[in-house]
Amino acid sequence: VTLWMFYFFRDPDRVVPVKPGLIVSPADGEVQMIVPAVPPPELGLGPSPLTRISIFLNVFDVHVNRTPIGGKVACVTYKKGEFLVASKPEASAANEQNVITIDGTIQGHPTRVVMKQIAGLIARRIICDVKAGNVLETGQRIGLMKFGSRVDVMLGPEWEVTVRVGEHIKGGSTILARFKENA
Repeated sequence: VTLWMFYFFRDPDRVVPVKPGLIVSPADGEVQMIVPAVPPPELGLGPSPLTRISIFLNVFDVHVNRTPIGGKVACVTYKKGEFLVASKPEASAANEQNVITIDGTIQGHPTRVVMKQIAGLIARRIICDVKAGNVLETGQRIGLMKFGSRVDVMLGPEWEVTVRVGEHIKGGSTILARFKENA
């Protein structure tokens, strides 16, 4: 059990792509959904759907979370909720979660990226090491999900998704999306 705990809480270094105009994965795991989704009203992002990329972390994945984009943390919102199986679509709205909104600038254009740390059936502990006003670098460690969970990333229309459903990705190093040149 002790060896498994050391394995579970590992935190490997990652090579973060440094080219401007990229969003990197905030977590290791499997891309389960890429769908349009209206952001929660409490985030003040308007009624237009954003692209939601849902990443499921099983107990064998690294559970350290990283910021998907460099920028300033606009807000961190914690929401109590249920503990449904994190791979279910309804977990995005119903489960306990921590929402981190990051404002960045890409090629002179402002952009806002939302990252949700979502608790699951077993993962009932979300650790977030950032707060509003923090300035982050792409791929920077920002928290931890314990024992299987999910991370959602919500992107505006200025982003082109580069991953596909079923793909296993690595936090801080896999490119999730590229800034559209004509945005």
